[in-house]
Amino acid sequence: MTYLHYSPDIEQPDEDEQATIDGIIQGMTQQSEMVEKREHHAVRASHAKSTACAIGTLTIPDDLPPELAQGLFARSGSYDVAVRFAQGPGETLGDRVSTHRGMSIKVFGVEGEKLPGHDADKQDFVLATGPTFPSGTAKGFLRDGTVIGKATGLPETAKSSVSSLARNLNKVLGTVASPSALADFFGHPFSHPLGDSYFSQAPLRWGDYVAKVAAFPASTYQDGLRNWQLDPHQDEDGFRHAAVAFFDEHDVVFELRVQLWANAKTQPIEDASVEWPAQDSQYRTVATIRLPRQQAYSPERVRYFDEVMTFRPAHSLAAHRPLGSVMRARLQVYQVLSTFRHRENGVVEANTARIEDIPA
Repeated sequence: MTYLHYSPDIEQPDEDEQATIDGIIQGMTQQSEMVEKREHHAVRASHAKSTACAIGTLTIPDDLPPELAQGLFARSGSYDVAVRFAQGPGETLGDRVSTHRGMSIKVFGVEGEKLPGHDADKQDFVLATGPTFPSGTAKGFLRDGTVIGKATGLPETAKSSVSSLARNLNKVLGTVASPSALADFFGHPFSHPLGDSYFSQAPLRWGDYVAKVAAFPASTYQDGLRNWQLDPHQDEDGFRHAAVAFFDEHDVVFELRVQLWANAKTQPIEDASVEWPAQDSQYRTVATIRLPRQQAYSPERVRYFDEVMTFRPAHSLAAHRPLGSVMRARLQVYQVLSTFRHRENGVVEANTARIEDIPA
């Protein structure tokens, strides 16, 4: 298999991209202000409601082939990690509004050249359910964000109805064709958060190459979650309760895998709405994340994860620079919205110096 190499000219920004990003920042800041007024507290502009906050290790094997052994993964070894699982909306909603989910990973003790403005020894991977980002580009993100912004002020019952319609639509589509990524974004199944797979959706540099990154459940116990379904009418915080109960009894294991860039025509860099075909390149394992049994939702830990810590694509080695239109927007948007959230809550932002700083 021949893989394409990274070079700076594989990105092709629009001439007016900065104006688009400025529009995203303005719209999402307004949404955050609206949510803060309603909840009397500033929350993350996306993935506000955490379901589990865990610590563990990321282990890189010593037999990776050269095209996979890049950047952080160039050498075998183990690293401490902090992982936050969360629901998608940028507000605290009941679990009847089951939309896309997030899995944010912070790797500690990472050496090497970092992106400008990032001077900590950390590497973040920010993942979400679904292999693609339905908006595709920054312009699509601005368009769809405008729609979501208008919906922010709607009552939760209306958001629950939209989520239900989208989920049922995908059930029908799944029987006759391919499910819709957009429908899944608004109406994700009532599946177990620790049984889902999570994706970078957009590409990033992989040293000399380019890749999309994903985390796949990788334990027998997690395999048993495939048929698990939440009844949100019985428990509006059921995803959290299910995840915490699982952590009480079992280790949680994910394989971190990458799909290398092999075909410029079928695997675009700029349009994150396109799923890279498996026939061009498949996801291959580069590391294992093991989160041992633990108390994954103590008040002190949750406060630290939700109020103090930040997870951003910009917290990255230069060798894993996020690429494409959506990622370039995220590099700026996450920073501005995090600053807003911490300022409004009177909390000092910390990119966590050590794993030991995280409360038990």
